[in-house]
Amino acid sequence: MLLTIPEVFTPEQVAEIRRLLDQAEWVDGRVTAGHQSAQAKDNMQIPEGHPIAEKVGERILSTLGQNPLFITAALPVKVFPPLYNRYAGGQSFGTHVDNAIRHVKGTSHRVRSDLSATLFFSQPEEYDGGELVIEDTYGLHSVKLPAGHLVLYPSSSLHHVRPVTRGARVSSFFWIQSMIRQDAQRSLLFDLDLAIQNLNQERPDHKVAVQLTGVYHNLLRQWAEV
Repeated sequence: MLLTIPEVFTPEQVAEIRRLLDQAEWVDGRVTAGHQSAQAKDNMQIPEGHPIAEKVGERILSTLGQNPLFITAALPVKVFPPLYNRYAGGQSFGTHVDNAIRHVKGTSHRVRSDLSATLFFSQPEEYDGGELVIEDTYGLHSVKLPAGHLVLYPSSSLHHVRPVTRGARVSSFFWIQSMIRQDAQRSLLFDLDLAIQNLNQERPDHKVAVQLTGVYHNLLRQWAEV
């Protein structure tokens, strides 16, 4: 499932976050790449554990924790602390797949990467290129979202970032360990949950809503890993 979550942050909030990120130290992005990814990766990142990275990361996670669409789609158990990248001057990231297990630096915590997320902090008109291209069974999907919008997709997907030939593309990226490991099961639960929500809005007293809610929770009970 590939899903856009719009307006995670307002334009005013995006501007505030960008001011913070622009003050941070940026280093070669290969510091967080695995062996294979490092050969394809050409960007800049804020080091893990940087005070600004942690400050903005706490805000991102707090905001997403109150976002119903994110919770419904991801069913998160753990979220890797957000990282930040910047592409400019022709920089890109070749085709790769994200590591299955991410170790949280300075801790003993590990996160299984079921879902990958990119939260955009540059407006599309600020740069040329820089599309996130995600591959699945239906082909290639090119993603270039307004600032403050987020894309969520399976971490098992092959993906790449096209070269940025003008301006700069700034974003946050992170991984989610879901209660539901399998993407197909997660997609079924997502569709069912949305259908229940729509039914409750249109026919709040309909008894079928209770039955469907029971089906949803019984499937969640059967499939969830917590």
